[in-house]
Amino acid sequence: MFKIINDLKAGGVVFLVALPLCLGIASAQHAPFHTGIIAGIIGGIVVGILSGSKLSVTGPAAGLTSIAAAAILSLNLPTFLCAVLIAGVLQIVLGLFRFGVISHYFPTSVIKGMLSAIAIILIMKQLPHIFGDDIDPLGDFSFFRKTVEILFPSFFTWPRKLLLLHS
Repeated sequence: MFKIINDLKAGGVVFLVALPLCLGIASAQHAPFHTGIIAGIIGGIVVGILSGSKLSVTGPAAGLTSIAAAAILSLNLPTFLCAVLIAGVLQIVLGLFRFGVISHYFPTSVIKGMLSAIAIILIMKQLPHIFGDDIDPLGDFSFFRKTVEILFPSFFTWPRKLLLLHS
C-alpha cells in the first residue's frame, strides 16, 4: 500500500511536469487538447504505478510529433487512437513476457543519431532569434533557408550582384 501511494505521488509530479509538453504536442499534431492530458495521465501516473521500476522516466516524445501528425492527417483521429491503443497493449504483453532484452540488439548510434537530429533542428530554429531576426517570433516552417540567410547573407546576395554586373 505504501509503495502505491509513493508511486502515485511520483506519477502525479511527472504528469504535472510533462503536462505543458503533452498539450504542446497535442496542439502540434492538430489533436484535441484532452488527448494530450490523457497521454500525460497514462504516461505519468498509470505507467508509474504499473511499471514496478524504482527509476523510470515516462512522458511525451516530441521526436515523434511529425510522424503522429502525418498519421492523424492520413487516417483520422479515432483510427490513430485505436492504433496507439493496440500498440500500447502490445507493449504491455511484450513487457509481461520480458521482451525488453531485445533492445540490447539495437545499436545506440541509431538512438543517438535521432536525438542529435532533433537537437540540430531545435538549434537551427533558434539561430535567427539569436541574431535578432524576430519578425516571426512563433516561427515558420522554412527554418533552414532563413537561418542560412542570416548566418551567411553574402551567399544569397552574390547571385543578384553577379546579375547586376552583367546587365
